[in-house]
This record gives sequence, C-alpha cells and structure tokens, in this order.
Amino acid sequence: MAVVTLLPADKYIVINKTVLTEQDRKNIVSLYEPIIGSIAVSLYLTLWRDLDRYTFVSIDYTHHHLMTLLKTNLENIKLARKALEAMGLLRTFFQSGEPNNYVYELYSPMSPKEFFANPIFNVVLYNNIGATEYELLKKEYSSMTFPLKEYEEITSMFDEVFKSSNTQGGFEAIGREVLPLNMQDQVDFDLLISSLPKGLVKDRTFNKRVRELINNLAFVYNLDTLKMVEILRMSMNENGAIDKDALRLQTRKYYQYNNHGKLPTLVYRAQPEYLKSPSGDTSKKGRIIEVFENTTPFDFLKSKYHNGNPTARDLKLLEYLLIDVELKPAVVNVLIDYVLKKNNNKLNTAFVETIAGQWKRLGIETAKDAMEVAEKEHKKYTNKLKKETNKPVNNEVPVWFDEKIGKENLTEKEEEELESILKKYED
Repeated sequence: MAVVTLLPADKYIVINKTVLTEQDRKNIVSLYEPIIGSIAVSLYLTLWRDLDRYTFVSIDYTHHHLMTLLKTNLENIKLARKALEAMGLLRTFFQSGEPNNYVYELYSPMSPKEFFANPIFNVVLYNNIGATEYELLKKEYSSMTFPLKEYEEITSMFDEVFKSSNTQGGFEAIGREVLPLNMQDQVDFDLLISSLPKGLVKDRTFNKRVRELINNLAFVYNLDTLKMVEILRMSMNENGAIDKDALRLQTRKYYQYNNHGKLPTLVYRAQPEYLKSPSGDTSKKGRIIEVFENTTPFDFLKSKYHNGNPTARDLKLLEYLLIDVELKPAVVNVLIDYVLKKNNNKLNTAFVETIAGQWKRLGIETAKDAMEVAEKEHKKYTNKLKKETNKPVNNEVPVWFDEKIGKENLTEKEEEELESILKKYED
C-alpha cells in the first residue's frame, strides 16, 4: 500500500452504506468511544452529518472542512480515520490527482448484543473502562423479560389482515450494514492443523467462522499457535467438530490457570498500530520510540527486572495506568522509563499517578508526545526548584532527554546507555 500524504486541499465525499439511527449514535459514544477515543467518534459523527438527510452521497468537501469542525490537525484526523477503519466503521478509497480525492464509506456500529458477544471488543471495552463502568453498561443494555406464561398470544397473521394483489417489481433498498472485523491471522493454521491428530481433522473442522474465532481468542488471550493446539484438543469431539462454546471456555480457563486466575488485560498489549510513528526513522531517538511502541508494558517492566517477573504491586500499577487512567501502552512505557530513572529505580505510586493524571488531561497518546512533555515538565520543575532552594538539583534523566541524541557527538556513557536500552528489545 502506497504512503499517501494528506493535505488540507484534498477532497472527499461520504457514501452511506447503511441505515443510521439515533440508537447508533448512542452506541458509538457508549461502546466505541472508550476504545477509539473522542476524536475518532467526532470524525464519525461529522462524516455522518456531511451526508444530506435525503440522499446517500454527500457533496464534495475538503479536509480543511474537517480540520475546522474538529478543531484539530490532519495527523490527528488521519489517526482517527484509521481507528474507525480498524473497528469496521469506515472504508476508505483513494484516487491520486490535483488535488487527491477520497471516498469514505460509512457503516453501522454493531448492535449492543453483537458488541458484547464479540470476543475482542467485549474484552477491550472491559479493560479500558474497568469493572464498575462495565457493569453499569451491561445493566443499561440488558434486555428486559416479562413473564408471559399466563397469557395467550393472539397476534394476527399477515394473510389474515391483507389480501393478495399484483404489485410492481421490487428494487434493491438500502439495508443496515456492519463491516466484519478485519484482522491478520494470529496463528499459523498450517502448523496448527498439522499438529492435531490426522484422523480427527475433517474438511469442515476449520471453516471460516471457526478460524475467525480461533484468531480472535488468540489475540485476546495473547496465545501462540502451539498453545492453541493444546486448547483445541480439549474442544473437539470424536467427529472432528469444534464446540465453539467449549473452545471459549477452555481458552479462558487455560489463561486463568497460567495467570493466577486473572483474565487478560492490556498489560500484555503493545501500542495500537494507528498510534505508532511512521516507519523508517533510523535515528537513535527514532529507534527508542520504536522500542516504546512495539513492547508491551509487561515486557518493558520485565526488562527492568533483568527479565525476572515484576512484583504483583508493580503489575497492579500497570493495570491502573492502562485500565483506570486509560493511558496507551507506549505512553506507559515512557512513563515507567522516566520514573525509574528519576526515582532511583523505584516505581513510587504517588509520583506515577501524578504524572499519569497530567498526561491523561493533556490527551497524550503517543510515545513521541509523552517524551516531549516529560522533557518540558522536567525542565520546568528543575528550574522552579533551583529558584526556590538555590541549590543544585538532581538532574539524572533518561538518555532520550538528550537533545544531542540525533547527532554523532554522544558521550561514551550516553552511547552505552542507549545501546543497552535498544539491545534488550532488538535481540
């Protein structure tokens, strides 16, 4: 896929591929926003608004129109668009020209029933909003039942009310459309199938729906191919059929057994693709950013323990940052690196929570932004402390604070520290 530079003058039209309702608006805000963020939701609602009420294709707009309405820059709009695409709410088409032209196809969000039944969206929503908010949402969307055993149904049939008559030929009317979740294979299906007993696997065993479920479960529970083989052996009957409910249950039990009864959290997830920096930056600072973006907070903290397991207290702090404060994984990695360096290799909870709260209020979502704000705040703090105490201040900071990092005149100590950081994750 070619790299496309988005410009304010680039034009776009919106095509409505579905039937959108006010209930969809509520579902987007309640269920999707905790995952994709407020800018992505605002972009979706703005594209919806761009559609004329009585047609299914908008007039031409420029991307400057979106910048004006959303009060943000093109980079944030592009990231928001990618989040909508990843969640199946938008398809994007591009045509090169002067200016470039885009087509945005708008799709419905999942119904609450579909959303809560989805093994990925359901877990990620829980992780992002926490148990309390999740339970409130479940109550809000739970269906009501009414005891009807004592009642007799007297609903009329169609042919009891209407008489047959000749009608004109039909036409294809627009219907509600939801995009299926699009995800790369998380497991090697060739290896998986070859690892199972040959007489057990039938042609119908791994149909499309079963493969999708295996992929989703492998993603949510962070399982590799061979671990999925173990679980599948416990979920198949003698006819080679996979019991989907049993597969879900066995996967959850397997994970909990190996994780002290806990369910998966975002501690084991790296930075989402749509929030990563463009690839190709080979500078030393660019390589450090790549480490922050492609390492899970669990693995990053584990490296600080020299590959020993982090303590339960530190893991709880990670979960707090990712689930309660809703910081992104790469931002958490930057925060950990900064606090450990500043605080004599200790994760002081109060210090961490103070910084986390500030970064959340500032809307920090990328490693680069987190690094920049950490540098600014550190300089502001040390300058203030120097004026108040008139004493030297401990100025020990992470190597990526150094403005010279993009140049070749690093000191030997700085070079060693940088290489040691990178070496842990590039082996």
